[in-house]
Amino acid sequence: MEELRQWLEELPVQHRLYAQAGLLAVVLVLAWIANFITKKVVLRIVRRLVKKSKTQWDDILDEHRVFTLLSHLVPAVIIYKSAPIVFVNTLGGGRFMKVSAFIYMIVIGMLVINAFLSSVIDIYRTYGFARRMPIRGFVQVIKIIVFIAGGIIILGMVIGRDPTSILAGFGAMTAVLMLIFKDAILGFVAGIQISANNMVHLGDWIEMPKYGADGDVIDISLTTVKVQNWDKTISTIPAYALISDSFKNWRGMSDSGGRRIKRSLNIDMNTIRFCDEPMLDKFRKIQYLTEYIDAKKCEIDEHNKAENVDDSERVNGRRMTNVGTFRAYVIAYLKNHPKINPNMTFLVRQLKSTEYGLPIEIYVFSSDKVWANYEAIQADIFDHILAVVPEFGLRVFQNPTGTDFAKLIPTS
Repeated sequence: MEELRQWLEELPVQHRLYAQAGLLAVVLVLAWIANFITKKVVLRIVRRLVKKSKTQWDDILDEHRVFTLLSHLVPAVIIYKSAPIVFVNTLGGGRFMKVSAFIYMIVIGMLVINAFLSSVIDIYRTYGFARRMPIRGFVQVIKIIVFIAGGIIILGMVIGRDPTSILAGFGAMTAVLMLIFKDAILGFVAGIQISANNMVHLGDWIEMPKYGADGDVIDISLTTVKVQNWDKTISTIPAYALISDSFKNWRGMSDSGGRRIKRSLNIDMNTIRFCDEPMLDKFRKIQYLTEYIDAKKCEIDEHNKAENVDDSERVNGRRMTNVGTFRAYVIAYLKNHPKINPNMTFLVRQLKSTEYGLPIEIYVFSSDKVWANYEAIQADIFDHILAVVPEFGLRVFQNPTGTDFAKLIPTS
């Protein structure tokens, strides 16, 4: 190459121009040939090796066109190296060609890094712990830094100044840059806190009514968190909102052994009364109550006998009631239900009576946490309980309807 340069310099000006034009044509042809070989031969070989490979990461790199983008560097390198020779002793031509090739290589380099970092995200997601520690936000910060650095280098090449001096000049624009990248900075800080405090993972079910979000987290980026709602719409939440505002994460339910069933039914208090012997005999025939009735009656009789209770009045001493026996039945029924987790909180309790009756609340956990199955289990339980209520001489409270008033009107 040095001998070629000396030969061109020794040629007369007229002959040198013709020689340089011929060399430029040769360089362009060589660049085209190199580009053709790289894309049609080398890339095909690389892709065959990728397909034969058992690892997944090289397939992801190929999907993001990392190898294809790298192939664009080959003709640019040839032009960059040839520019000083082709345009020797030519005013501005050599520098323009060299700078143009260098800028092209910088742009390709940034695109390669961008594609590689995108591949890193996809490769990272193939591991199980990726849901607990998403890195998309941090990778986006690296991408921003790479593009800013590439832009400064390109600007320095165009205006002919050292990139470090340009970078130093940006110090005076710090306030402006902070305003421009406010969301990115806040999102980056939020991303660190979200990961450090283990607040949100990909796939978590979160509720944030302020932003209309109620569904699964499908993406966590530098500035936004995307939530796919149950109606399949997408809600976008600013990343820093997860730090500044409150939200509900249902991960605890997903990681636990069950999903809570908390629902009550109101008993009409006019139907609550003491159990008499015929009623107890009827209850003994109920499979889940046989042992309970015998044990409870024995316990009450012993207590009343020890206290010398006068049996002539039913209000004296202890007595079994139909609503208490009903609660005992519900407890036994739920304990024998195959879809109820007995190792988690299990309550069947009375709440404060209201104008709507006496609430009997069921507070248990379904062992099946899948939404559709959970709703079916809950519905089956209350279908059965509502149907059983009249068997205990009780009635579920319900506001009067037109049918109720119609019964009061005498028929002619």
